[in-house]
Amino acid sequence: MQKKPPTDAFLQCDGCKKTLFRNDFEQNLRVCPNCGKHHRLSARTRIEWTFDEGSFVEMDENLHSVDPLAFPDYAEKYGQAQAKTSEKDSMICGTAKLQGKTVAIAVSDFSFMGGSMGAVAGEKVARTLERAAEMGVPAIVFCASGGARMQEGLLSLMQMAKTTATVERCREAGVPYIAVFTDPTMAGVLASYASVADVILAEPKAMVGFAGLRVSKQAGVGKVPDDFQMAEYGVAHGMIDRIVHRKELPAVLTLLVETMGAGK
Repeated sequence: MQKKPPTDAFLQCDGCKKTLFRNDFEQNLRVCPNCGKHHRLSARTRIEWTFDEGSFVEMDENLHSVDPLAFPDYAEKYGQAQAKTSEKDSMICGTAKLQGKTVAIAVSDFSFMGGSMGAVAGEKVARTLERAAEMGVPAIVFCASGGARMQEGLLSLMQMAKTTATVERCREAGVPYIAVFTDPTMAGVLASYASVADVILAEPKAMVGFAGLRVSKQAGVGKVPDDFQMAEYGVAHGMIDRIVHRKELPAVLTLLVETMGAGK
């Protein structure tokens, strides 16, 4: 009697809803071969698949929130997110190599409280940009966030100003800053450090916007285009420089680093 394959050998695409072989899906970098849907990645998986093998050196890994406002249930939810992801917060940063060239990187993890930007995430982005300026190497930030972390109130919102101001450190040092929009890049993150990069790339069909689509419709803006708040819409209107397939990102980032004359 022929054995049935294990149930975890298959999964359903979030986009086209077709059933996929898990092994094929993983080998295709979690991109659906049917519809091209780029499924979300953990920060560490993205680092592993983008940068030179074994080159990532994590920094500031012990930073974590202290629940500054004693917001109801925040400590519990924060602890649950840490247990679920085995991360201290929603952003991982450090240095890595891209085809042998050193870069300073920060990578957001949407699975940690929706990649929300609190004081820790903002501080890590700021330190990444400052580190790039001090080392004279490019800064690369992967964005994946629903926006500011409401449980930290104004301390979260002030990260928008802090991270945006820190971008100027890279400009003064003459090092490039590249942002990569992944699904989703929204709200306070989009309205701060994400949108002021020298070059902005995005994965196909990544959701990109400030207010959510439902909120936009409630505002009475009328009928919106079918690709509204997608990366493709951003490219068409000059907000994003280029859409890049996940498998092409390492090569495109390397070309940018080499062309912009930075990296050690």
